Amino acid sequence: MTTSCTGSASGDGAAAASKPGAAGVGDRLFPALGNGGYDVTHYGLTLDYVPETNRLKGTAVITARATQDLSRFDLDLSGLRIRLATVQGAKARYRREKDELLVTPAKPVHEGDIFKTVVTYDGTPRMIENDDGSLEGWIETDDGSTALGQPTGSMTWFPGNHHPSDKATYDITVTVPKDEDGTPYDVVSNGELTREEDKGETMTRHWRVTEPMASYLAHVSVGYFEVDRGSADDDLPVYVAIDPDESENAADVKDLVPEIVGWANERFGPYPFSSTGAIVDHLPELDYALETQTKPYFDEAPDESLLVHELAHQWFGNSVTLRKWKDIWLNEGMATYAEWLWEEEQGGRSTDEIFEDFYDGSDAESEGIWAFPPADPPSAARVSDPPVYGRGAMVVHKVREAVGDEIFFDILRTWTRQHRHGNADTGQFIALCEGKSGKNLTKLFDAWLFDKKKPSRTP
Repeated sequence: MTTSCTGSASGDGAAAASKPGAAGVGDRLFPALGNGGYDVTHYGLTLDYVPETNRLKGTAVITARATQDLSRFDLDLSGLRIRLATVQGAKARYRREKDELLVTPAKPVHEGDIFKTVVTYDGTPRMIENDDGSLEGWIETDDGSTALGQPTGSMTWFPGNHHPSDKATYDITVTVPKDEDGTPYDVVSNGELTREEDKGETMTRHWRVTEPMASYLAHVSVGYFEVDRGSADDDLPVYVAIDPDESENAADVKDLVPEIVGWANERFGPYPFSSTGAIVDHLPELDYALETQTKPYFDEAPDESLLVHELAHQWFGNSVTLRKWKDIWLNEGMATYAEWLWEEEQGGRSTDEIFEDFYDGSDAESEGIWAFPPADPPSAARVSDPPVYGRGAMVVHKVREAVGDEIFFDILRTWTRQHRHGNADTGQFIALCEGKSGKNLTKLFDAWLFDKKKPSRTP
């Protein structure tokens, strides 16, 4: 436990009426994730990282609005040592309880106040091994590191409100040394690169995210990359960074990204962010990709289907973000169905054929899809299991069958427009499907989305 003290809080009536913000936001699958009592609007993260020693120094400036009178509030943070915490410029008391940083400001924060919390910290950032064996958090690579945050790993490199229901804008500034040959490490993050500053022995890069982002999508990759800057339709900037070890196998990524984004624009509605791209690293033991906002991260050169999946997440998951983790099928089912659409339109199997291959178990990705209902993962360890992806996509296909193509694609475009840069849940999706189609779809959703057993082909 680490503590730091400041003067006592005000003894007025407002202080007496204040109370601590909740630890957690009531998410059944991740009860300790996120915090109550405030809503973050912006993170300003200034990081100093040395790859050779895997040491990180950071300052997080967290701008938030109080949703209640706060005598104390929590921030999610795993590992790292706190050096100082201030609220509204005054030193704050703090203590650690597992992955919670409990901050007590010198004076209570009043409901409706916009307040700034500054946390200075350092240490060796953690890599987390999840219950399913996957890795996240701050992961060392053969030439640097990468920070991956789904579902909880973002708390290993900056303090915050790490539940997807609290989205914010970001400024991420990272300073890294140059190697013995005088070559600086590259730093790639979300959003747009707004500044590079050569300080002789170090290089600083400042990335800015102007659209709201869930913290699990925040990302930093440090290493050596071949960078291609291009543009897609409507002069949308495209930034593709590829590890030299993957350059041959990933040579088509820089052309595929704008092609896929243009294809998705026509089906899902306008691209929701001010830039796009991809990061192709060389970390094959990771064994997954992640839809980090504006630039999906790939552990190695991706095939077309995976690239489609992660770019589709920019609409489904990144712009329209789940409200609670049980709604993750809305992310993964939609992105998986985008793969089906792409395959059909590239001359492969039709979406009807893919559906049948999943139903009868002949598709390589169909194993395990009947283990639980997509809308009800039984535990945090299973939020990325096959039912969320494959059976989730089957739900989407059944909706398409029930309402017809014209209404179906209208539903998708309306969904991404109505909830652009916000949060949404399963109930809202069902209401939209029924509202647009004028049909009662209860039997369909009960059978394909909520029922524990494998449904018949109808309804």
